[in-house]
Amino acid sequence: MNEPQVWTVIGVFSASLIGMVTIVSTLFIHVMRSEIGRLETKVDDRFDSLDRDVQALMRHTFGIDRG
Repeated sequence: MNEPQVWTVIGVFSASLIGMVTIVSTLFIHVMRSEIGRLETKVDDRFDSLDRDVQALMRHTFGIDRG
């Protein structure tokens, strides 16, 4: 291979490598954001459930409605 071909191969390889890194990092960020969102929803659901349980205990034990 002569010199222009070598530089063309280097350019194509670097463009492919940069493209792959970009795609993988974008997909990784997308997956992480969706997992964090799912975790936040799960935590919120657990707090809502805990709040409901505490309110039921307060009503049952003391006859008090906190809400």
